[in-house]
Amino acid sequence: MSSAGIFWLLATIPVFLTAASMSRLYVANGAVWTLGVMLLLYGLGNLMMVRLMRESGLGLAISASSVAQLVLINLVAFLAFGERLPPMQMVGMALGTVGLVLMMWPVAR
Repeated sequence: MSSAGIFWLLATIPVFLTAASMSRLYVANGAVWTLGVMLLLYGLGNLMMVRLMRESGLGLAISASSVAQLVLINLVAFLAFGERLPPMQMVGMALGTVGLVLMMWPVAR
């Protein structure tokens, strides 16, 4: 992945994490403004993903973003909302992380 691709990947992740956190807040308190902020953030994140796809291709962009979000949103769920994952799901996250590292590994051309 190019340095521009890595930049867009790192830029989209906080947007999607904040959007997912806002959706969790909406579920918890039902405040309509959190739903509005969530929708705006998901829209912005998807526009940013288009740029990421241009930089690195569809497969790598979606895969890298999905795994990174998977791991980080579970960290947010644990730290901010007190949620816990069963051991099997933790193993799945670890395997996803290994997959992400292998996808991002530099390829000699």
